[in-house]
Amino acid sequence: MSDNVPSNLEEMRRLMAAELAKHWKLFLFQGIIVGLLGAIAIIVPQVATLVVDLFIGWIFVFGGIVRGLTLFRGRSLPGTFWSLLAAVLAVIFGLLLVLKPAEGVLTLTMIMVAFFIIQGVISVLLALQFRAHIRSWGWTLLSGIVDLFLAYLIWRGWPDTASWAIGLLVGINMLFAGMALIFTALAARNGAPD
Repeated sequence: MSDNVPSNLEEMRRLMAAELAKHWKLFLFQGIIVGLLGAIAIIVPQVATLVVDLFIGWIFVFGGIVRGLTLFRGRSLPGTFWSLLAAVLAVIFGLLLVLKPAEGVLTLTMIMVAFFIIQGVISVLLALQFRAHIRSWGWTLLSGIVDLFLAYLIWRGWPDTASWAIGLLVGINMLFAGMALIFTALAARNGAPD
């Protein structure tokens, strides 16, 4: 076993705490930036929704191009035709999101509604299945109910909700992620060596 590999879980925790303490300012800075961006997305969710749509569109475009270019180096590999087709479809889908963002936002919102429905149903079923074994099953049940309620609210107001739903949810997610990073940094600061 190498000297750099921790021998037990407690040693690994100690090393991780030391690294966090060493870089706590970086985590704090990152948390502040992510939290501010999340707050801005919550304040102007329509702009955030459009930014998310364009970002996802460009990811599909560049990802499809890179995938297509790499396939030319491995033309003899099995499944090349299907991979090339997937790359072309990714580029087309990405261009549609970039060139027609209003329609892209509608599509992404429907995908989000479907995700919340699936996630909600699975969470509710898991909570009910494991309620006799896990004391915190109620939180999973609540999470599933909230997912289903969000899906209902977005679906009920569709297509009007499409202009703000994605941006608002991304903003809330970023705000809480930023807060988590800030609190992690502040906790790690207390363990920083002098």
